[in-house]
Amino acid sequence: MLTGKQVKDRRIQKTQKLLREALFSLIHEKNYDSIVVKDILDRANVGRSTFYTHFGDKDELLVSGMHDMLRSVQVMELPPSAKPYEQIIWFSLPVFEQINQHRHASGARIGIRGRAIIHEHLQKILAELIADDVKKNFQNRRKTTPPISSDIFVQYVASTFILVLNWWVESQSPLPPNGVNDLFRALILPTLAAAFE
Repeated sequence: MLTGKQVKDRRIQKTQKLLREALFSLIHEKNYDSIVVKDILDRANVGRSTFYTHFGDKDELLVSGMHDMLRSVQVMELPPSAKPYEQIIWFSLPVFEQINQHRHASGARIGIRGRAIIHEHLQKILAELIADDVKKNFQNRRKTTPPISSDIFVQYVASTFILVLNWWVESQSPLPPNGVNDLFRALILPTLAAAFE
């Protein structure tokens, strides 16, 4: 039997899901900059006050959707030959695969500015996730002083991922997700090795 709190939580989750789905379907149809909250409300069939109960603006809704997407991706198991620090970039292949599902269909409609906004938010989210993983790994290291500041390292990994992502999408590279992921890993793994070994 569901309690009142569980019913309320389910309603909140359902409403937030409707709003995220509305935004992402609109992103496939038009430039992100031209989407306004009213478009999202109309698409989701949700009232304005309900929207603002959950989100401050469409950017906050976008960030929520990205967090939701990252929570839903399966963390891939590392092969036995992998180094423990490779867990820091667990997100790369799942994100490339997720973006690949949409990049050809909606890339032109999102627009360069819209893509930049979306990638900027994604970079911030990834930096938060990477920072958590780096903190865990630096705490377990035997070396007393890291050769690279952890803050700079986090920004380097996140910005390198976005750099590769931007190149892949904007150049319309035919590389499949695993191919672009291999490229990202080739760029980032030497730095990971230097920082954690």
